[in-house]
Amino acid sequence: MSATQGFDLQRVQKRRKAALLVGLIGVVGLAFVSRSIGGETMLHEGLEAFGLGLIVVCIVGRAWCSLYIGGRKKAEIVDRGPYSISRNPLYVFSFMGAFGVGAQTGSVTLATVFLLLTVAVFYATVKREEAWLAGAFGQTYADYCARTPRFGPDFSKWLDADSLEVRPQFFLTTLRDGLVFLLAVPLFESVEHLQDMGWLSALVHLP
Repeated sequence: MSATQGFDLQRVQKRRKAALLVGLIGVVGLAFVSRSIGGETMLHEGLEAFGLGLIVVCIVGRAWCSLYIGGRKKAEIVDRGPYSISRNPLYVFSFMGAFGVGAQTGSVTLATVFLLLTVAVFYATVKREEAWLAGAFGQTYADYCARTPRFGPDFSKWLDADSLEVRPQFFLTTLRDGLVFLLAVPLFESVEHLQDMGWLSALVHLP
């Protein structure tokens, strides 16, 4: 069976989401039994604010990418807008969101752990997608790879389209998925509150 046969993009994406969910559950589990060193210091609060900013950038960035790629991933090589400076800009924004989610714990360690888990999961996904794209689009995709970094971004390569055919369904789906990142804020604030009340005990303190 060739790379272009039997490739189920939705199945790959579902596996990716499942792997990320498992990783998130692990980070949440660590958050329940840990706390940042020194408690709610200025560094702790600053990291949370920085992380929230990254989550917002992630949501907006992913939605922006969907305007270009929504519904076209298996039909053509999209190489305009964010896809002119990175072959996977949507994933790059997701990396920002992953660090932002982990940062809501106030711990650089947990933020970095979730970021690395996310990078590992997406890298595996990217390798499968690249194999399919190479088989489906041949030299066109090879040329695209030659001029555009896998993650990048390389802003010197920027090219944009004069107009876009927007598919609202894909835009709204991507926006909805991105908004899920914001759930990290009340989730980890609740964990901190339960620790303050003594209902949860921090077994380890992390930087």
